Amino acid sequence: MKIYLDQLPSRLMPDEGQWGFVTSLIDRVLLAASYLAAVGLFAMPFGRNDLIVVLIVLMVSAPAGRAPFRRMSGEIAWQLVKHWGLALLSVLLVAGALGLVFPGEPPLVEGSAVLGWAGLSLFALFGAHAFSPSVAPYLGRHLYKQDGVLIVGINDVALRLSRLITSGEAEGQRLVGYVEDRSLERVARTASERVLGGFSDIGELTRTHGINVIYLTIPMTRQPRVLALLEQLQDTTASVFFVPDVFVARMIQGRVATVAGLPMLSVCDTPLQGSAAGMKRALDLVVTIALLPFLLPVMAVIALAVKATSPGPAIFKQRRFGLDGREISVLKFRTMRVMEDGDTTYTQVTREDPRVTPLGRSLRRTSLDELPQILNVLAGSMSLVGPRPHAIAVNEQYRKLITGYMLRHKVKPGITGWAQVHGARGGNDLSSMRKRTEYDIAYLQSWSLSLDIRILWRTAVMLVRGDMMAY
Repeated sequence: MKIYLDQLPSRLMPDEGQWGFVTSLIDRVLLAASYLAAVGLFAMPFGRNDLIVVLIVLMVSAPAGRAPFRRMSGEIAWQLVKHWGLALLSVLLVAGALGLVFPGEPPLVEGSAVLGWAGLSLFALFGAHAFSPSVAPYLGRHLYKQDGVLIVGINDVALRLSRLITSGEAEGQRLVGYVEDRSLERVARTASERVLGGFSDIGELTRTHGINVIYLTIPMTRQPRVLALLEQLQDTTASVFFVPDVFVARMIQGRVATVAGLPMLSVCDTPLQGSAAGMKRALDLVVTIALLPFLLPVMAVIALAVKATSPGPAIFKQRRFGLDGREISVLKFRTMRVMEDGDTTYTQVTREDPRVTPLGRSLRRTSLDELPQILNVLAGSMSLVGPRPHAIAVNEQYRKLITGYMLRHKVKPGITGWAQVHGARGGNDLSSMRKRTEYDIAYLQSWSLSLDIRILWRTAVMLVRGDMMAY
């Protein structure tokens, strides 16, 4: 069910090491080379302006913002598209600014060269990253020095770390083995085969096996055994790192932070930090404003139909929890003969529920009853994508029954969500609610702008096909 499986969240991935800066240049070099190829393809003489374009491309993004090599995924593809778009936009903006300042001068770039560059560069970026899982490990082993790694202690954290190293995620590192004081019968079989000795052997093992990096995965306490180990490590030249067990609890956007100079490890936080919140809000506004001319006439027709077919208002408000558990009013087309605000009691709608009007049944099946929530999105109390908001009475009931239930409120509630596109909607029994909560928490753990776009696309497909779980 989790979107990422056996790997740490990207915010906690190992440092790229000595070759991190070099590999960060690859994408920019590909963009620059693609531009030069486009100039040559259209038989244009290379001039001063082309040198300016190349310099812009090489400086347009910081190394930390690059898409990683060694693996390919939808998230990495989205990073590549953003990097490509930023480079293209930067060149066009500089070209436009120079055109305004020096109107009589030749343009910085020709239109045909820009179009050719756009196509060639996108192809080059995707091609390089598509082949990188096969090529990068070979280059890493043969082109630069590998640091020998020794892991102290064998537990779930140690095994997870060893898999990251052996799969090539920790660039420039090579797992030599483990040291463990416990009997081999008490540790995992796959790890026991690589145990080189006990804690007292670390100094000798470091010298004889060329160990450069030591990872401590044992609890850091003041026990004599641990203190003796730390004292022994001071007699080596290896770099020593303490690896905390960040998997003792479910990680929600785990990241390393510093508060007043004191290091902190966040294990439960919102994914919408800084620019991420701005990007998500921008997506909400752009999509909603673009759809308004099409949705407003539809909403007007539905409102008139609701008023004409049953007594009561066309739109009603329901009190629900929003971001950080703050109360919000969610708008919906009225689909029932009764109107519960969900404050103290709430009865889940069932199949063939007599409270639902004939028109309401159609609106619920097509999810058109949720359309007024685009006004919530414009107002900022909701997002297009996020955990669906539940009635307050439902929250108060299930927060006591489902561990982590209230974590859903670390982001704004959405009109659609990861649970909804997987058919996990409807039903207020404990099993159904627990399943929806798992999907919602998985969404928080793995949020990205590309994931939101993916959910919106799958929602559109569901609206066309119809959702059999809606009633």
